[in-house]
Amino acid sequence: MGWSETDRDFMQAAIDEARAAHEAGEVPVGAVLVYEGQVAGRAGNRTITDSDPSAHAEILAIREAAAAIGNHRLNGSTLYVTLEPCPMCASAISQARVQRVVFGAYDDKAGAYGSAVDMTESPALNHRSEVNGGVMADDIAAMLKSFFESRR
Repeated sequence: MGWSETDRDFMQAAIDEARAAHEAGEVPVGAVLVYEGQVAGRAGNRTITDSDPSAHAEILAIREAAAAIGNHRLNGSTLYVTLEPCPMCASAISQARVQRVVFGAYDDKAGAYGSAVDMTESPALNHRSEVNGGVMADDIAAMLKSFFESRR
């Protein structure tokens, strides 16, 4: 499996961010970046709110953590995200030198860690993160399914 009870606790914090994004009318994706055992950045999707196609939860959590830490390199950190990151986010994760990525639901349409594409071994990325997927996947997938069904 590759995840622990601590991973589940931090994933729950990411789920809380996803719920807040949903309440704001965004696709319910949330992310929490943990550095030295503490949450250094957290966010939900804000692409609609910010009119910014790059305002994915992962990118926003990375930005917040980098500012809090005062370094663009997040060596030793773990990013918890409710949905498998897309290629844009996987690239940002690599640039930030995130050590580990733990995600919930798999994304067959845009997932960059094995679902749609597999960027874990891409020569285009200069840093490789350890990746663990499927944490609380059923609960997260149900939340996403409910969101998209309500939009139809």
